[in-house]
Amino acid sequence: MNTRRMAAHLLPAVLTGIVTLVLYTLVGHAPLMRALGMAVSVSGMTLILHRFGAVLGIVGSLALAFSPAFWSQANGQETSLAILYSVGLLLALSILAFLIWSQRIPEKVLLASIMILGLIFLVLIGAPRSLRVTTLLNIGLIYVLLDLLMTSNPRPDIQPQSVFPSNHVLSLVIILFIGIVNDPLFVLLAPALIVGLHLSKMPIPKWYWVALGLIIGWGIYGTAMQYMVSGWWLVSSETAEATGIRVPFVIADGWREASRWVYLINLVRNQFTDIGILLGIIGLARLARWYPGLGVTTLVAYGTYALFGLVYFGKDSTILLLPLLMIHVIWMTYAIFAFGQWLQKSLAIRNSAQWLATAAFVLLPLALLGRITGVL
Repeated sequence: MNTRRMAAHLLPAVLTGIVTLVLYTLVGHAPLMRALGMAVSVSGMTLILHRFGAVLGIVGSLALAFSPAFWSQANGQETSLAILYSVGLLLALSILAFLIWSQRIPEKVLLASIMILGLIFLVLIGAPRSLRVTTLLNIGLIYVLLDLLMTSNPRPDIQPQSVFPSNHVLSLVIILFIGIVNDPLFVLLAPALIVGLHLSKMPIPKWYWVALGLIIGWGIYGTAMQYMVSGWWLVSSETAEATGIRVPFVIADGWREASRWVYLINLVRNQFTDIGILLGIIGLARLARWYPGLGVTTLVAYGTYALFGLVYFGKDSTILLLPLLMIHVIWMTYAIFAFGQWLQKSLAIRNSAQWLATAAFVLLPLALLGRITGVL
């Protein structure tokens, strides 16, 4: 990709990041470092959605930025340790990304070095569970997985490529590892990662599966120790719901309680309105039609987080379910993209059809911004 094309590809993400940074700082009164970290995540979402069009990428990522769950992270103060940790880890991620994509170090050596450094980091500092880092890593993993699947499983009318760069596969396991070091709950993306790797049909060496299994096992152990090892595990969810109990632990039979399903549906509705729920359903249906591998993988990721949302009774569940909301934004954006494609085939004004669909989509982030700022 030449410099001009790279600049054109990055420009929407830069613009979205600037808009987010300004609004979070001036309107949301977020500390600068916190607003900057969130702006970087929103820019990453723009890059994910850019495949459906630059303008749709901007609009969709702003819908995420102005969702109540995401916006609520603007509140609070930064500690010096949190700032130092975030800056240091983001710098390390940038260096790792350069090494991975430049392919200057053998895969096994790079992966082993990162795992050793991660273990040292865990022993010395522990898992700080930085929300900004977790959000950015979620977006990074989704971006690489989406790129891999859309390349290996393109539309039925497009011939798939026969050769793929190995850095996609290596990037996924490294992002998963760093995410679990930061917060073991990141392991919830592992089922989607395994499904995506299987559907990509890429040749994967045995050592990779061994490393992936060890990382996932570590994440499961950490998640169990954090959320499941408590006296609440076998408490009746019906009793917990009836008494309004909210504890930061998993109650095993939460998925059987009808009110938990209502809660989960309302969680998404409160972020993106009823229109957003409808767009998400349509987007998943169209994505499964034209990109079945991506449709299945995103559905697995969505379902894994939805299951966790059903059984987790903590007050911070909305924040922990941010990856679910990110996937919903992808579905909504693709629904508008598919609608624009349909308009182009159905209407005489084909050149303006996609813009009509995009213009209607713009109303969603505007409505969300108006709602959180009290204008609407």
